[in-house]
Amino acid sequence: MRAVVQRVSRAAVREVPSGEILGSIGAGTDGPDAPGLCVLLGIGHGDTPAEADWLADKLTGLRIFPDLEPELAPGDPAAAALLGKRAGNMNRALREVGGALLVISQFTLFADISRGRRPSFTAAMPPAAAEALYEYFVAALRRLGYRVATGRFGALMAVELCNEGPVTLWLDTREAKKGRDKAADQPPSQGS
Repeated sequence: MRAVVQRVSRAAVREVPSGEILGSIGAGTDGPDAPGLCVLLGIGHGDTPAEADWLADKLTGLRIFPDLEPELAPGDPAAAALLGKRAGNMNRALREVGGALLVISQFTLFADISRGRRPSFTAAMPPAAAEALYEYFVAALRRLGYRVATGRFGALMAVELCNEGPVTLWLDTREAKKGRDKAADQPPSQGS
């Protein structure tokens, strides 16, 4: 599975032909005004529910939201020093900010553009199986206690968002698995 994850103050997805808003999060929506994550999700051949579970846990635990500015007591030099050191650092995860997610299917994340000018999408999982895994991923996020808005699988959609930071990350479960497997093969480090 591949995901492009963006930290957003707001995000919405509309179906193009009708203009219907399919899902939205953040400022000006029917949900909380907290920042959240817009997730473009690509599903490839061989992806599994275990990878969906790992990805759901990983992206909701990413510490990519800024610290709050501490309440300053008038004339308190210690609080002023703390403000200068911590405010704005990315130390908080989605749960800590009370954020939601907008998850949109994006088979083009598996495009192969190594030959010619027309992308090949043969690495993307066929639509019926991909839709089932997409729905599983959304359900996994909801089981973790998050509000999740979605697009419509396979529809022509327009995404509108306000990327904060900007913060945009790429997660690939296969690349992450290689890194985890490599770390597992390393001998334990000697403590000092």
